[in-house]
Amino acid sequence: MIGSLRGIMLDRSARGEVLVEVGGVGYRVQVSPGLPGELGAPVFLHIHTHVRDDAIVLYGFPDRDTRACFEALIATHGIGPAVALNILSVHSPSALQRIVGTGDADALTLVPGIGKKTAARLLLELKVKLDVDDLDGGDVDLGAPNGSARGEVRAALAGLGYGPEEVRDAVRELPDEGPVGELLRHALKHLASVR
Repeated sequence: MIGSLRGIMLDRSARGEVLVEVGGVGYRVQVSPGLPGELGAPVFLHIHTHVRDDAIVLYGFPDRDTRACFEALIATHGIGPAVALNILSVHSPSALQRIVGTGDADALTLVPGIGKKTAARLLLELKVKLDVDDLDGGDVDLGAPNGSARGEVRAALAGLGYGPEEVRDAVRELPDEGPVGELLRHALKHLASVR
C-alpha cells in the first residue's frame, strides 16, 4: 500500500487528477481541486490507496489530517471517494469537526450531492468516526434549527436570494467566530467583491 509520494508534479487535469513523477515513474493521483502546487514543482502528498475490483486508485492530500478525514468519510454508509473529495473541497478537516460538534447539518448540505437526510446521517456517523464531542455541551438535536453563527449567516444569505454556491463561497471566507451581524457583513462584502 502506498502511504505517501514525493516527486515532481508533471501534469494536472481539470478532473482533479495530478501526475506525480517519483524516481522515473509517473503516478496518477486524484486530489481535491484546491490542492496547491505548480507544474514542474516538487510536491509531497499523503496517499490513500483505494482498491476496487476493477482498479487501484490513489487519492492525495496535503496533510495527514485531511487524509484521516477522507478515510473517515469513505467509511460512512453511502459516501464514496468522489463525494468525500467534494466534502473536503468545501470544508477543511477542522471545519468538518466543528460542523459535527455543533450538529450543523445545513453546512453539510452546501456540498453538492448532500441532502438533508444524508447530512443528518453523516453527523451521527462522523461524530463517532471523528471522535467529536458536542461543542454545545448537550446532545446534537438534528431536528432543531441550527443555532450556530455560520448557520444563521447561511440562512440569512439564502433568504436574501443568494444561490448555494455563492453562500458556500461566502461562508468559507468567514472567520471562525464572531457576532452574527459582523459575520454577515463579512459575507456580504465578499459576495459584493466577486460579483
